[in-house]
Amino acid sequence: MMSPPPTRRFGGSARENAEAAFKSATTKPAAEAPVVRAPVLPSAKEIVSIRLDREVLEHFQQDGAGWQERINAALRKAAGL
Repeated sequence: MMSPPPTRRFGGSARENAEAAFKSATTKPAAEAPVVRAPVLPSAKEIVSIRLDREVLEHFQQDGAGWQERINAALRKAAGL
């Protein structure tokens, strides 16, 4: 009766290691789940980071609270919206 072939350092026989390598190289990876985004709501605001000149920021902040809405209104006007 023959004894099984000696195993390699990484476990399993050379044939098993080769078959495992072939299988991992030829098996398609599982499809990634699509990214689910929250539905877009009309008039919803998005948080963004923007760099503005100090003078521009001071201009919109000089009238106090509501400066972000004023910047948004100016941007909408400039965009033709």
